[in-house]
Amino acid sequence: MSSEEIVNSEAMILEIQRMSTEDGPGIRTTVFFKGCSLNCSWCHNPESISKQPQLHWVGNRCIGCKSCLDVCPQQALTLSESGMAIDRTLCDGCGECAEECPSTALELMGETWRMSDLVDEVIKDKVYFDKSDGGVTISGGEPTLQPQFAAAFLKSLKERGVQTALDTCGLCSQKALEIILPYATMVLFDLKVMNSERHKHFTNVGNERILASLDYIVGFMRSHVHPKTLWIRTPIIPGATDTEENIRAIGAYIAEHTSQVVERWELCAFNNLCLDKYQRLDLAWAFESAVLNRKEDMERLAEVARSSGVNPEIVHWTGSTRLENDSKPENNATDPLKVVNKGCMTP
Repeated sequence: MSSEEIVNSEAMILEIQRMSTEDGPGIRTTVFFKGCSLNCSWCHNPESISKQPQLHWVGNRCIGCKSCLDVCPQQALTLSESGMAIDRTLCDGCGECAEECPSTALELMGETWRMSDLVDEVIKDKVYFDKSDGGVTISGGEPTLQPQFAAAFLKSLKERGVQTALDTCGLCSQKALEIILPYATMVLFDLKVMNSERHKHFTNVGNERILASLDYIVGFMRSHVHPKTLWIRTPIIPGATDTEENIRAIGAYIAEHTSQVVERWELCAFNNLCLDKYQRLDLAWAFESAVLNRKEDMERLAEVARSSGVNPEIVHWTGSTRLENDSKPENNATDPLKVVNKGCMTP
């Protein structure tokens, strides 16, 4: 790509989340790319899976003006007493209804950003990065699905003195990693399930490619200056990833394959705050009835992790846990107003 082509390149971005303290060290701005290579049944960001823009309706904002119905070129919307119905076989994500909606009840999730504009947007937060030793994290979805853009974006930020991080599920090509890794200060890598068949059951894909990606990243780190930091993150999902057998297996793999490279292994407690996202997208959620992890269960699994062969000092757990009466969650996170790392629950 020429310099002009890089500056004018575009990507589908889901969201820009500022003041994040969970997607790497310090205060960070996290850029969520739209489109994911996995389809985890517990996914906490279902709006990030599709590569295409998606419409959703926030009922408590709607004033019933019906202006959206008049402008929809596909006639995909119907408003009744029971709420807004979106015919997703007709809706093409053009966003005209969302632009017309005066109360922002209709929102289009996913926006095309030009690379130079995205850099200019996140660089506004540089003073926070500098003061906290933070930076910018690219997450998703899966940012490696748009590798040329992701690499150019991180490169531009590094040239401006910003620390950068790649948050990946690992289901990507080696070529994508070759392109992106030179411009990432650190990598956050998801290890969800070690048994490949069980991994496929919950994500639709086995984990062979994922483990190969992790091995490549570790090898790259050992032979290059950057990235210099690796975090492993495991979502603790009731009935899926939360077995002692699974945690021991992940720990054994970390100990054998990533020795002296992994700085942190984070067990991320399940949360159920995404149910409304599924409802707004007209999707069923397999974990709708699952409850928050108990604090003692998270601590028990953390002890299992510490005894699995890794350096016990790298093991941490984060997120909300339920009280015995299930009324309010406890929180082990640094910020008591935070529930759980959004990036940790990337599909």
